Amino acid sequence: MSLWQLRLSMLGTLAIIIGLSTLFFTAVLWWIGVDLILMPIFVIVFNIIQWLIAPYLIDAMYRAREVSPSEKPQLHAMVERLSQKSGMKKPRVMVAKIPIPNAFAYGSPITGSRVAVTSELLNTLDEEEVEAVIGHELGHLKHRDVQIMMFVSILPAIFYFIGFSMLLSSAYRRRDQGSSGGAVAIGIISILMYFILTLFTLYLSRLREYFADRHSASIVEDGPRKLSEGLAKIVDSTHKLKHSRKNVGTVGSFKALFISDPDRVEADSAAISGATGFRTDQRLVENVLRKEVTALDRVVELLSTHPNIVKRLRALQKLA
Repeated sequence: MSLWQLRLSMLGTLAIIIGLSTLFFTAVLWWIGVDLILMPIFVIVFNIIQWLIAPYLIDAMYRAREVSPSEKPQLHAMVERLSQKSGMKKPRVMVAKIPIPNAFAYGSPITGSRVAVTSELLNTLDEEEVEAVIGHELGHLKHRDVQIMMFVSILPAIFYFIGFSMLLSSAYRRRDQGSSGGAVAIGIISILMYFILTLFTLYLSRLREYFADRHSASIVEDGPRKLSEGLAKIVDSTHKLKHSRKNVGTVGSFKALFISDPDRVEADSAAISGATGFRTDQRLVENVLRKEVTALDRVVELLSTHPNIVKRLRALQKLA
């Protein structure tokens, strides 16, 4: 997929999500006789509050703390150099104490922008691969992916709330209050809209991962190779750690922020199976690229925040 096609797909998906949401909100509010201005205000206020407090929740959940240049001089120098290449202000540098190799970018007007790597990532990847991962995360900040995905992610949740509330109220409505058929219909349609918008939101998330990969490839020397190796090693290491440690499976609450989804590691690791005998990181990548993307892989990907690892590495190879 070319750059203009990627941008067009992202804009089109975002327009569909917002358009469907607006149309359905208007229809529901008109039917129940509520002032049309109330729901948009509720959506905006809720989204702003979530955006402002999210960094504090992330720091607490993933035990992320800011590290000084004296603690991690190479990491700080890397972030500084790539931020300049990206034409953006250097974000705060964080290290998260979670037992998988991963990285994520987040922030708000209160906390400022932050880029975090896990301690396990620094132990797992080579320095050049960490550099490519940092480039990917800076791409998310550069493209304002954090704000966009937080906004579109709340819309399906509101539809779910409307649907659940309508179905619950109709179930407990007394017979002498009249027919509840309208409420049931709106409830069912709302739940259906929730599933539809969730699929579009997940698709937008996958597109933005490709876009962030492109950013890393554009600012990191030999970026496609470095990021490909880093992603393959992240999937491979996460798969091994999930089988050896009992507390690894509880880190996916904000998985859309991660460079690699830890919850789909079982599916992605299938593409790396049999690669343990290879001596170089490049051979590991080559083993992944030889795998076929099956119909089942494509179905599983529909419900994922991140692209299939084989498709993702193939996209990076086209940028090399």
